[in-house]
Amino acid sequence: MSGCGCEVELKDDQQKTVLYWLLAINATMFVFEIGLGWLSESTALIADSLDMLADAIVYAIALYAVGKSIEHKANAALVSGYFQLGLGVLILLDIARRLVGESEPHSWFMIGVGSVALIANVICLMLIRKHNNDEVHMRASWIFSTNDVIANLGVVFAGILVMVLEQRWPDIVIGSIISMLILRVAYMILTDAKRELVSAQYTSEVSDKNKQSTCCNSK
Repeated sequence: MSGCGCEVELKDDQQKTVLYWLLAINATMFVFEIGLGWLSESTALIADSLDMLADAIVYAIALYAVGKSIEHKANAALVSGYFQLGLGVLILLDIARRLVGESEPHSWFMIGVGSVALIANVICLMLIRKHNNDEVHMRASWIFSTNDVIANLGVVFAGILVMVLEQRWPDIVIGSIISMLILRVAYMILTDAKRELVSAQYTSEVSDKNKQSTCCNSK
């Protein structure tokens, strides 16, 4: 069976199915969360919603990489990492803007929307759990999903603190932490992807040398 490539095709199909679900869930949650985050004037919710958007794009990139070479998969992860890096910087800029202005986040919005997002991301985590040791593009997706669950817990916690303390600072602090998590994940993915690229290039060079050696010996 393995000789005909059926196992590889089955694995690719399984990865595609999981990634389609992750893409759909994250895209839906982005629309839901960005609207309510804007209405509630919550830095943490807006940061989390943009993280959802980034993940949706990352999963679309990962779908492109399924069934392709190791180099393609590593490059897909590389693009995902740079995208996350840019997103983290944009969120920090938005936080700086809100620090200068005045915003009064609504705690119940934060707790409610954060809880819905948490449920959605736990489902994502369960879906991708079986693939957390697959190729680099799937490992990246696993890291993103894990990071999202942590961010959602932070949003809910921030909402509770805003309600209890009647201050906006917990929202800004959690929004900043989410951006830091995004930047950390970007670094992890970029490091992993670059390592995979170096390994793939080395393997390709060794293979080419072996082919040349075989050709010379046959002559």
